[in-house]
Amino acid sequence: MSTKRIAIVSDAWYPQENGVVRVLGTLCHHLQAAGHRIEVLSPEQFRTIPCPSYPEIPLALFPRRGTAAWLDNFAPDAVHIATEGPLGWAARAWCLRHSHPFTTAYHTKFPQYVRARTGLPLSVPYALVRRFHAPSRGVLVPTPSVLSELGEWGFGNLRLWSHAVDTTVFKPRPKTAFAGLPRPVFLYVGRVTVDKNLPAFLDLDLPGSKVVVGSGPSRAALMERYPKVHFRIAMGDEALACYFAGADVFVFPSRTDTFGLVMLEALASGVPVAAFPVCGPLDVIGNADCGVLSEDLRAAALAALDIAPNRCVAYAAGFSWATVTQQFIANLALSGS
Repeated sequence: MSTKRIAIVSDAWYPQENGVVRVLGTLCHHLQAAGHRIEVLSPEQFRTIPCPSYPEIPLALFPRRGTAAWLDNFAPDAVHIATEGPLGWAARAWCLRHSHPFTTAYHTKFPQYVRARTGLPLSVPYALVRRFHAPSRGVLVPTPSVLSELGEWGFGNLRLWSHAVDTTVFKPRPKTAFAGLPRPVFLYVGRVTVDKNLPAFLDLDLPGSKVVVGSGPSRAALMERYPKVHFRIAMGDEALACYFAGADVFVFPSRTDTFGLVMLEALASGVPVAAFPVCGPLDVIGNADCGVLSEDLRAAALAALDIAPNRCVAYAAGFSWATVTQQFIANLALSGS
């Protein structure tokens, strides 16, 4: 493909720290390195309000006019809508009005999050999300499991687009980040929200120390509920990479992730993974000898202690950003197509 003008629209962007932002930020870097002109439309270009129940996430306020002006001015060859938030809906409306093809991505199990926060049956948020993605020329999903699951919910135009890890940032380092804490260190990194199922990890009877790195609306309540757990915030990639490398086992208790990029970041850091055998871990880890998947999460965490770090690093090296970037480019829907 010749170089193109690619618009990426995302309600999740810096300075937020989550898997979606990390994936999109690194993707933009690689697309630019390939010669494409990339522009990102994000909440920082609008007046915002805090997301209900998750105030750390800003939502663009009445973005349709500003989104339309931005897209008119940029005149993209391809539009990729990464999220189903206010900016995503605004960009979708512009594309439909101008008969401009576009792709979307399914990064987060938004229906499960809504059910966990509100108790609504899954069919309600799935209907809304399915409507959002219906006109997309390609709904990019990170794993075969997610593709199958969305197919069962009636989604169409599903295409695989895997994720990768930046091994120049996430790599084995001296285990100094948790100096003074009893070993072994069992670590979780990610959003601290109800859908991440953190009590399944924090309730475990494990030796050594448990550490949670991340922010989110459930953080204060969990800190009060689990006073013996160490809660940290990573300020920048260097600190985050040191936290990953400083652990002995990465515990991933979520049952609702589409992928779980943090598992790859842990593996690239030489840290084995313990997780439930569900969508996400099954796709990322599977039967590889770099992690342990079990419904008994405690047994998985203890067994993972015996996995050699070099196995983890070698496995993570197979998730190349070069391949992932080419997949993304191949799936783009171009104007006039």
